[in-house]
Amino acid sequence: MTIRPATARFGLAGLLILLAIAGVALGIWQIQRMEWKAALIASVNARIAAAPVAAPGPDSWRRLTQAADAYRRVVATGRFRHDRETLVQAVTDRGAGYWVLTPLETGRFTLIVNRGFVPSDRRDPATRLNGNPGGPVTVTGLLRLTEPGGGFLRSNDPAADRWYSRDITTIARARGLANVAPYFIDADARPNAGGYPVGGLTVVRFSDNHLVYALTWFALALGCGWGAWLVLRRVAGPASAD
Repeated sequence: MTIRPATARFGLAGLLILLAIAGVALGIWQIQRMEWKAALIASVNARIAAAPVAAPGPDSWRRLTQAADAYRRVVATGRFRHDRETLVQAVTDRGAGYWVLTPLETGRFTLIVNRGFVPSDRRDPATRLNGNPGGPVTVTGLLRLTEPGGGFLRSNDPAADRWYSRDITTIARARGLANVAPYFIDADARPNAGGYPVGGLTVVRFSDNHLVYALTWFALALGCGWGAWLVLRRVAGPASAD
């Protein structure tokens, strides 16, 4: 069976039209994503600027979500359990080192506080005893949801005490902690005695490339539409006599 050139051109034009329609649809979807991202950024900025509220207790843990609660400013009072601290590898503007995660016992529940960053030469708690308060403390910072599993291409290894993400559930289990909140607090920049850990280093950044993606899809749609028009024009011209 021989396929006539005109038939083949109609088929190519149809394919190009379908691709153009898909490109327009994907471009519109990226515009919608851009609007959603703008609303998310505005919401997070409002939470960061708001007055701190009490750290959520057990009654509200099930209702916490990334979209509604991440980066909310919270405050909690309790006593640190420095003997149960966990060091999580970190890369910051200050270089490579560790986040110091310390349980804070509030009386009602325990929550993990990311007290801040220490360089590798301050990994040993003995090098920063002045920064480890033993009495009641009040911590203000940003609520962050747990980071299960590990970091990029590296899984947490509790048995070897190697941590690449702030996986609250696994850290609590490894440290023998009970009634632990499913989130942690990034402590603010209030200085600790002795200078370490250094708090207030939370990076709040959202990638927002949706406009570029949308323009790319619209450009591809325009190209496919133009190609379809050229093909159909040729079919309608002298070439249709084949």
